[in-house]
Amino acid sequence: MDAQSGLQPCYRHPGTETGIRCTRCEKPVCPECMISASVGFQCPDCVRGGSGTGHAAGANRPRTLAGGRVRSDDRLVTKVLIGINLLVYVLVLVGGDRIVAELELVGRAFEPLLGENIGVAFGEWYRLLTATVLHQEPWHILLNLLGLWMIGGVVEPELGRSRYALLCLLSGLSGSVLAYVVAAPNQPSLGASGIVFGLIGAWAVLDRRLRHDMGPVALFVALSLVMTFTRPGISWEGHIGGLLAGALVTFVFVYAPRARRNLVQYGACGLLLLIEVGIVLARTAALS
Repeated sequence: MDAQSGLQPCYRHPGTETGIRCTRCEKPVCPECMISASVGFQCPDCVRGGSGTGHAAGANRPRTLAGGRVRSDDRLVTKVLIGINLLVYVLVLVGGDRIVAELELVGRAFEPLLGENIGVAFGEWYRLLTATVLHQEPWHILLNLLGLWMIGGVVEPELGRSRYALLCLLSGLSGSVLAYVVAAPNQPSLGASGIVFGLIGAWAVLDRRLRHDMGPVALFVALSLVMTFTRPGISWEGHIGGLLAGALVTFVFVYAPRARRNLVQYGACGLLLLIEVGIVLARTAALS
């Protein structure tokens, strides 16, 4: 707190000082977080809890750190993503190895089970995404869904639904693209680890932006990387690709200038997608 000005840091954005307090809970709120009420302003927590009603509450919607809308269910995308992973896992349990062969990430290979050549190099680009929600072992899906729930529960409320969904998409895709480029063409890979590592990268950037203690997240990142490079059978390419993309996308989301926030944020995501398409085209041409 500034003793001379009487300002305090916003409870959601510690880097922004404010002299405004929520009329209900008295927490300090910055201009980005304050919501007009019949008397004074309210914080997003009080509005989300049902305290703000009517036109005044809807006229100035609360925003997340990245500029998205604050929602009553701030884990909806995480829940949908977990549901998709579970649905695909049920399909694997029913269809067996054939489903895995049809959806896993492979650059170029002959699949005896299907009796044909398969892979991204043969035009099966969908594998870059289907592999990110595909699991074969119970322990694998359990660990990834646990990571999605725990870390996604930290990241999604700060980004908002649309930006969080983009983060997950680009993190998973980036992990697949790096694996497609670096790994052996006939080496299969699967799992939501690329998305989870993208969330880890996002978590680190958010902690930095919010000026939190970086010790815990730094330790978590270090341990995750140690496990990535020491355990056999791990697609380190998927992990590293997801981690880098998640950190980069989140950096753009939370540091974009407020005046042109949407243009910078969505433009950067579009540019990253175009770069990855170009990389996939180049790798496909090399393999073909």
